[in-house]
Amino acid sequence: MIEVEVRGDIEQAIRLLKKKLQLDGMKKELKRREYYEKPSAKRRRKQAESKRKIRKLTMRGDRD
Repeated sequence: MIEVEVRGDIEQAIRLLKKKLQLDGMKKELKRREYYEKPSAKRRRKQAESKRKIRKLTMRGDRD
């Protein structure tokens, strides 16, 4: 559970909460779970994420 202390300015507290949710990965997780994802679609998504991650790491390695 994520808590944010409100010290007068509610807008600042909302911004802080959004930032904490994004850093925690909770916002992405909630968006992903908004609708049911079939197991085959989940597998394809994970494979695509893995390929993107590998490609990103190899591109970083080539620059050094």
